[in-house]
Amino acid sequence: MVSIYQIKPKFQALLRPLTNRLASLGVTANQVTVFAAILSIVIGALIYFYGEQSWPLLLVPLILLVRMALNAIDGMLAREHSMESNLGAVLNELGDVISDLFLYLPLAVVLGFRGELIILIVVFSIISEMVGVISVQIGASRRYDGPMGKSDRAFVFGAICLLIGLGVSSSPWLDWVLSIVLLLVILTIWNRAMKALKEIS
Repeated sequence: MVSIYQIKPKFQALLRPLTNRLASLGVTANQVTVFAAILSIVIGALIYFYGEQSWPLLLVPLILLVRMALNAIDGMLAREHSMESNLGAVLNELGDVISDLFLYLPLAVVLGFRGELIILIVVFSIISEMVGVISVQIGASRRYDGPMGKSDRAFVFGAICLLIGLGVSSSPWLDWVLSIVLLLVILTIWNRAMKALKEIS
C-alpha cells in the first residue's frame, strides 16, 4: 500500500549535504535523535497548556517537518558516518514513539478534537510501530508499511492543525477524518503483520 515513507530516499538526498556538514562538526546520530524527541515534547507541552490559542497548533506542521528531517538525518549519520550502535537503535525506536505520544496526545484536550479518537489513534499507532519492530524478532525486516505509518500520520495531523490553527471550523469534518485515520492505523497493524509473516514464509 502507498505510504509517504516511500519518498524517504528523495528526502534524504536533499538533506545529505546538511548531514555531511553536521558530521564534520561532530554532531552524532544519537544527539539528533534525542533532540527530535525533546522538540516534540516541548511542542506537546505548549499545546496542552495553551491549547485554547491557535499559535501552538500552527507550530505543529512546522515541527513535524523539522522532525521528519531530523529522523532522516540521524539515520544517515548512523549509516553513512559509522555511527550505528545498539544504543542508537533503541533510541531511534523509542524516540519515534515518545515523540508521537507527547505531540499528539495533548490534542485530546484541545477544543474541536474528540479526545477518545485522539487517544485511540495514539494507542494503535504505538501498536503499529511495535508490530514493525516485532517483525525483526521473527526474522523479517523492520516493517514500515502503510497506509498510515509515521510519516503519513505526520502529514495528516500537520494538515489538521494548520487548518484549525488558521481558524477553520472543526465541525463536522474533523471527527470523520480522525475516524478514517484510526481505521487506517488499524489496517496498518494488520498490513505490517501480514507482510512480515509473508516475508519469512
